[in-house]
Amino acid sequence: MIGRYTRPAMGRVWSDDRKVAAWLAVEIAVSEAWHRRGRVPDWAIAAIRGASCDLERMRAIEAETDHDVIAFLRATGESVGAAARFVHLGLTSSDVVDTGLGIQVTEAGALLDTGLARLVEVVGAQAVRHRRTVMVGRTHGVHAEPTTFGLKLAVWYDELRRHRRRLDLARQDMRVGKVSGAVGTHAHVPPDLEDEVCAALGLSAAPASTQVVQRDRHAFFLTTVAGIGATLEKIATEVRHLARTEVREAEEPFGEGNQGSSAMPHKRNPHESERVAGLARLLRGYAVVGLEDVALWHERDISHSSAERVVFPDACIVLDYLLDLVADLVEHLVVYPDRMRANLDLTGGLIYSQRVLLALVEAGMDRQEAYKLVQRHALAAWDGGPPFQEALSLDPAVTSRVSPADLGGLFDPADQLRHVDAVFARLGLMPDHTDPDTDRWVAGSPVEKTVVPA
Repeated sequence: MIGRYTRPAMGRVWSDDRKVAAWLAVEIAVSEAWHRRGRVPDWAIAAIRGASCDLERMRAIEAETDHDVIAFLRATGESVGAAARFVHLGLTSSDVVDTGLGIQVTEAGALLDTGLARLVEVVGAQAVRHRRTVMVGRTHGVHAEPTTFGLKLAVWYDELRRHRRRLDLARQDMRVGKVSGAVGTHAHVPPDLEDEVCAALGLSAAPASTQVVQRDRHAFFLTTVAGIGATLEKIATEVRHLARTEVREAEEPFGEGNQGSSAMPHKRNPHESERVAGLARLLRGYAVVGLEDVALWHERDISHSSAERVVFPDACIVLDYLLDLVADLVEHLVVYPDRMRANLDLTGGLIYSQRVLLALVEAGMDRQEAYKLVQRHALAAWDGGPPFQEALSLDPAVTSRVSPADLGGLFDPADQLRHVDAVFARLGLMPDHTDPDTDRWVAGSPVEKTVVPA
């Protein structure tokens, strides 16, 4: 992955230095286990414990051998001298590579979980902050009924929490190694040594393997990463829609010195959200590669390895970057409650059509008759006719069943939102104490824009 999207800690996990260090850790752990069994003498294990691998030397050897693990073993062997003959006893290349990958993914997964936990916290805080910020809900992109901006965020919060559970499962699936030999039979390395080595490395031994750890684990991890990316794109897409000039209910922070367009000085483009959408596409592509890698020939081929050299580092690096980007975006999001209210009222009350329908039905009118009556007035108002509420108030078919006072009460969003707090309670997001002066529905007079502090 290019440096632009690589954060330092995750970049280090996927560096060549870290990969070789993980391979070296596997070889040393195996040698230590053989030493405890008397197969590696004391003088040799002392040298092996101090083993190192010069990356430049390894690359030079690989240019000759066209085999990275052989190059690694030769470069490492040069650092331990005669003890090199005790390195890699009974192993095959994938014992080292797959176990090393388990180490790297374990480290990368911990960073991803930290980033996801931060995003969950940020989204939850914003949901609580705006749980009473009233706005119009849209289905098919068309005004539907009132909702709150906080409820929109609460849905994201719940979804992101589910992703944390999935990520934990995927991390556990990848927290494995294997030291079972060329076809997984433990022909040259007993199972108890494999258990011992993996435990020393902080891993579990894959219960059954061929020459490789089975790639359903890897596919699950990559699809989980892609799923998280899809939710991040969902959040970014919503921000992009809300930031459109015709809507402008929320927008990305635009700091002093920012410039949105090289040509048009007035522009404040949602470039961060658009970047999220673009990079999420990469993650979905990596998931496809992971799924394609599950089916290998017999006990193993290497069609997966070249792809994994790209997709595992890139997937983790991209998601790590996106989690940080989206957390900052949500934390510093600029919200316009006054604009939300103006848009809520844009249709002149059409968004209360279901309330009118239900009131007529409860008053004894046939549902289909009530539907057609309400629809007739609603469509007329939408096409420039009399305002919806006014037309209803002048229709005897309505006023004979619903009083003017009751009809007016149907055009207040608060009643439709009376159960919003129950959703927040389910999520554990309800504040323990509320201030009646601040914990109010933001749906009355125009309110100044809200800028979430850093």
